[in-house]
Amino acid sequence: MIPADAVETLHWGHAGLAAVLEIHPDRPVVLRELSAGSPAPRARVSQPLVEILTPGEGRARASQRLSETALGCRLRYAGADQSSTGDWHELRVRMRDEASRLDVELLLRSHDGVPAVQAQVQVTNGGDEPVLLLAVTSFAAAFLGRPVSELDILHADSEWLGENRWTRQPLSEHVADLALAGHGQHGRGAFALTSSGTWSSGQHVPMGGLTDRRTGQTWLWQIEHNGPWRWEAGDRLDGAYVALSGPTDIDHQWSELLTPGKSFTTVPVSIAVSGDGVEAAAAALTAHRRALLRPHPDRAALPVVFNDYMNTLMGDPTTDKLLPLIDAAAATGAEVFCVDAGWYDDDGDWWDSVGEWQPSQTRFPRGLQEVLARIAGHGMTAGLWLEPEVIGVRSPMADKLPAEAFLQRGGVRVTEHGRYHLDLRHPAAVAHLDQVVDRLVGELGVGYFKLDYNINPGAGTDQDATSVGAGLLAHNRAHLAWLDGVLDRHPHLVLENCGSGAMRMDYALLTRLQLQSTSDQQDFLRYPPIAVAAPLALLPEQAANWAYPQPGMTDEEIVFTLCTGILGRLYLSGNLHRMSGPQLDLVKDGVRRHQSLRADLTRATPCWPLGLPGWDDPWLALGLRTEESTHVGIWRRPPAPQGAVLSLPHLAGHDLHVETAYPAEPGGWSYEWNPQQAELTLTSTVSGPSARILRLRPL
Repeated sequence: MIPADAVETLHWGHAGLAAVLEIHPDRPVVLRELSAGSPAPRARVSQPLVEILTPGEGRARASQRLSETALGCRLRYAGADQSSTGDWHELRVRMRDEASRLDVELLLRSHDGVPAVQAQVQVTNGGDEPVLLLAVTSFAAAFLGRPVSELDILHADSEWLGENRWTRQPLSEHVADLALAGHGQHGRGAFALTSSGTWSSGQHVPMGGLTDRRTGQTWLWQIEHNGPWRWEAGDRLDGAYVALSGPTDIDHQWSELLTPGKSFTTVPVSIAVSGDGVEAAAAALTAHRRALLRPHPDRAALPVVFNDYMNTLMGDPTTDKLLPLIDAAAATGAEVFCVDAGWYDDDGDWWDSVGEWQPSQTRFPRGLQEVLARIAGHGMTAGLWLEPEVIGVRSPMADKLPAEAFLQRGGVRVTEHGRYHLDLRHPAAVAHLDQVVDRLVGELGVGYFKLDYNINPGAGTDQDATSVGAGLLAHNRAHLAWLDGVLDRHPHLVLENCGSGAMRMDYALLTRLQLQSTSDQQDFLRYPPIAVAAPLALLPEQAANWAYPQPGMTDEEIVFTLCTGILGRLYLSGNLHRMSGPQLDLVKDGVRRHQSLRADLTRATPCWPLGLPGWDDPWLALGLRTEESTHVGIWRRPPAPQGAVLSLPHLAGHDLHVETAYPAEPGGWSYEWNPQQAELTLTSTVSGPSARILRLRPL
């Protein structure tokens, strides 16, 4: 036993966050506490603060998880520094392993008053021999000494057309109670999620969470990387632990050779904390995300975007098709008009010929400038769809660029779905994309790009890299640097993040890009669960939820699809030019309602009065809370009972004014508020799908 007086504690944080590290002379540094300001119950924990895998060391105990690595167990405290830069508090913790001569620094950053922290680790080879890294965690800690049996885990499946499908379930359904105390050893299993290739959210949202059912203590985390990642939660003798990382050898064919004096830095991750359940942790993560964002004029303006793709032109734009759409979109109040895929296509088969990004002459016989001028003439910003990272196999650019400008395996260009993938580590690839963007902005006056991304090149490239995973990580980072350069040159340019819907929805990209298309889902009845869950994965003001009203819809169906967009970043489409006057008025009312609450979007925090949505739930609800009011969207999908009860504990004890904000009249809906139970009972006698936006104000 180590004498109690031999253990030092390092306290760090601010009014919104408390972190306590334990420093032992003969054990690794551990994070004993991470909480929302008020001290949490003291826990005895042993999870090393950083885990590192190398071939010559491996794990201290055989397993396939990122806990109890041999190097992690040998790291010892070597000092710490605390500082502040603006509103950001920083803690740097230095550690060293004398045997391998690796020096490690953990950087923790937290915005003042926000109960969340960003973490990143740098490993430096201080020895005389190269060291091959196989995995390095960005964050590793025990979850406050809580037993697995008391915890729920949150995670989200995500795929094309079915994004943001969250699940909350007991962690014990994945990590069994194995009576570890009786065996005197840590466990070997874990619940782990991974993402491969460049679709960071192609299988799972790069997030997770743990919450204590009894106390409400909650952590929510996100991995801020536009490439492969892994997170895991498992059991140790002293309770559950969490380990978060970017690419690893076993999952992603990643390894990095550190020569003497060289360093490697992990991908950043963030952890939000609360003592009052998942919604409070989501509020903390929302505030943290806002603090991470790159400054941009769009953050305040939040213009309504009309895009001609979804259920409208579907990648087949022409002058004759676009001009009436532009006029109709302007009449509804749209502020950006984006011409989606196909504007560069002359022969009608553009998928594998993209890459030069020159406007089509057959689609626009008098030039694309005519279309863009029509957009500008209505006072709207002109936008274009662009898929910059790919070159079609039939594109002239495929032969104009050097082979080294593409991702390769074994000297062969990686090909996926008829496209090659640019390697943005190469200056020729960057120069090509810079020329494209600068030309379209400078010559055509484009102020908005929908940046799409429809292939996943797999594990990476072995060109000029220790491993294919290391090549991909370097490309991922070069991609971020390219985006930074674009915005440095064009600070007012708005960039939308899209990747086959939301296959690349991560906060490496979303700290830089202004909005995120949340899905390619074309069925207006299936979109609401995606939109309702979106504010857990990204900021409400970045969640571009499609609303695509059509002339063949009933009035209730038009309202239904508009409601899907109103409580996010309204992303409008549909054949508006073919609508009747009353139908178009419904659309205009929806746009005006959205515009009236935009100022609230940038300060609201989400809540889920019916819980996180299930994919087939007949009733769905999303709330956006501000100090003055709560905006609530409600969707009823048949077959559904006529009534539902919303739980709104933050309004308990208050009399409430319930306003039907959209459409203008309740139209078959009624509401009854119980202030003691904090429950709003809804009744809808409308047949078929129906939705409403409510504004709730305490009296």
